[in-house]
Amino acid sequence: MVRAAAGPARKALRQCITADKGVIMTTSSAPTRATTITLRRQKAHTQGGNLDGGYTNAFEIICSDCGDDPRRDYQDVPPRLQRLRGPYLLDTGVTQYEAHVAWHEDLARAR
Repeated sequence: MVRAAAGPARKALRQCITADKGVIMTTSSAPTRATTITLRRQKAHTQGGNLDGGYTNAFEIICSDCGDDPRRDYQDVPPRLQRLRGPYLLDTGVTQYEAHVAWHEDLARAR
């Protein structure tokens, strides 16, 4: 699990994560958060509840704060969560993930 990073650490994170290594990458929010926001590799296909085909090169954002559940497949979540989930290519996914974390942090500060 890779923690959300800032500044030089964020740049290093972007440089060390590549989609062609075949690694299932999960990125989560800061450890002080009760719930997590993750960026993970999207499943290729499920059939009858069983994984069929491994993972794609696409990534998706799962946000428990927004009501998403990582156990649910893409097609089983409402359209608003599908829009958040993506799919994204890795670089775009990291950018969208960072923006979503920042949105939640701004929301928390406004309260």
